[in-house]
Amino acid sequence: MVITSPDSFPGAPLWRAEDAAAATGGRAVGTWAARGVCLDSRRVTPGDLFIALPGARVDGHAFVARALAEGAAAAMVSAPPEGVDAARLLIVEDVLKGLEGLAAAARARTRARLVAITGSVGKTGTKEMLGAAFEAAGPGPIHITRGNLNNHIGCPLTLARMPIETSRAVIEMGMNHPGEIAPLSRLARPHVALITTIEAVHLAHFAGLEGIADAKAEIFAGMAPEGIAVLNRDNDQFDRLARLAALKGLEVVPFGSCRGCAARLDRIEAEGEGSRVTAWLHGHLLTYRLAQPGRHIALNSLGALAAVAALGDDPEPAAAALARLGAPPGRGRRSRIALPAGGHLDLIDDSYNASPAAVRAALAALPAVGAGRRLLALGEMLELGEAAEALHAGLAESVLAAGVAKVFTVGGAARALLDALPAERRGGHAETAEGLTEAVLTEAAAGDLLLIKGSRGRRMDRLIDALSAVAPTQPPNNQQ
Repeated sequence: MVITSPDSFPGAPLWRAEDAAAATGGRAVGTWAARGVCLDSRRVTPGDLFIALPGARVDGHAFVARALAEGAAAAMVSAPPEGVDAARLLIVEDVLKGLEGLAAAARARTRARLVAITGSVGKTGTKEMLGAAFEAAGPGPIHITRGNLNNHIGCPLTLARMPIETSRAVIEMGMNHPGEIAPLSRLARPHVALITTIEAVHLAHFAGLEGIADAKAEIFAGMAPEGIAVLNRDNDQFDRLARLAALKGLEVVPFGSCRGCAARLDRIEAEGEGSRVTAWLHGHLLTYRLAQPGRHIALNSLGALAAVAALGDDPEPAAAALARLGAPPGRGRRSRIALPAGGHLDLIDDSYNASPAAVRAALAALPAVGAGRRLLALGEMLELGEAAEALHAGLAESVLAAGVAKVFTVGGAARALLDALPAERRGGHAETAEGLTEAVLTEAAAGDLLLIKGSRGRRMDRLIDALSAVAPTQPPNNQQ
């Protein structure tokens, strides 16, 4: 059972007033019991503890009355707002530190075995694989990061929501600057750390790949010497990560396609709109199906199964469960729209984020999907620093290798990709995602497949919304 709310345990409050006060060093005037923890007053459910977190644009204290009116059991505040019932407040010196206190206490009171996951790409998808795997193979209730709540707020929030009965936990950790993952790891105290890969992302904040590897290796900071590091042997930074893991006294479990991998990819074959994987895990043969295509997906699944085995759980039912795991919105979800001239256009919504490595991986998977022409709509990849234009132009070879007929780009440096392509492959450029709508619909023919990808800041999901306004989107047959 995947725990996303303490409602999974009827009659078991997540936080009682006295326990929350002890965890945060705060003061609770009244007696209350909370069944969940929430940061957004618009999403409060009855029984939540509302965290009135101050932000750069809004202060959660302004929404305390609304949260309590919506049924929140109590609110954590640094100063009592006017007009609210003081008996429903937990007063702390600093709200973010209070949330971290809840996270530390929640982690300390549970006997859960915990996997922490990071990497330049593939974190969230692999986290979902681990959730499905533990749901099938774990010995009891599990708790995983919702969505991509993986930063200095989302990680402690995830831990603060973890019920005491949790058996297995999967906590995603992200960063875009050095020093951001170490405190998250110390809060989570993982037994296993999984690093998917190290790639050229956030280059505006790092001198090179070695700096990115060092920042990702901060995930080892909260681990005990008997912990296990599951690392991608195919990645150029493997040796560096393995050395850093060894300095912490961790056991290294390599995964990949090369010799010496404890989890080794033997073969991947297209099967429908997914793939069938044959692999070796600690000398045992595994054959399983994935609902999504792509070598990168298969490799990430091996990392997930290696983490499952590292905790002593059975990888066979874990692997079988992956066949039921479809792509979430923004991360490879497939749909289709009716074209004005007749027929349909298939969409692959991979719009949540992008990096050079992630775009190449998505392009490499295209030949196994569909029989029509392949189109690409790429939003600018952000945070690439001075190398941005060169890294966009460098995708041209992968575009051509994937047989993409037309490329459409959005924003700034993305135009460099168009300039690097033959004229007949250039579909158009716009400064906003929705600005591509007419060009895409003019070019698209019945049976074509459009891959939509880009950094979150370029909001490529708005292109999907604009195209969907032409006709309602429909899932392909295997996702209905």
